[in-house]
Amino acid sequence: MTKTNSPLLGILILSLTVSFAATAAEPVTPKLTDKLDRLLREEMRSIQTAMGQIHSAIVMGQHDKVAKQAQDIHDSFILQQSLTEQDRKDLMSAVPEGFIKLDKEFHQLAASLAEAGRNDDTEKQHKLFGKMTGNCIQCHSTYVSDRFPDVKPVRD
Repeated sequence: MTKTNSPLLGILILSLTVSFAATAAEPVTPKLTDKLDRLLREEMRSIQTAMGQIHSAIVMGQHDKVAKQAQDIHDSFILQQSLTEQDRKDLMSAVPEGFIKLDKEFHQLAASLAEAGRNDDTEKQHKLFGKMTGNCIQCHSTYVSDRFPDVKPVRD
């Protein structure tokens, strides 16, 4: 298996669950290969765990933990090491064009949250965490609505 460290690959996979979407789209999940689907589910479990830890860390003032967990989400470490060149091609053919833009937005939020953690800025952490959570909701309701039919988009 060929390994890659391209942040874009991890970003693309992560945003299936955590991207902000402006318009409705066909669910992406059915178009993924079995391997990509398995990797996505593994990554989503990691993100779910990290988001729970971030929430707890924010309310307890554990800024270093916020920074670490947000940075881990941003870096998408598991998937970056797991994708082959063919996986990358399969992924690019499975996701809509606007999806990449939305994914980058999510990862920018994670990077900003990590920075807010490093700066001990609880207020900014709270706001960014809320935006990231909103992105999760938007992505689930837009791109994987077949798996999460009861999740409705959040309107600003």
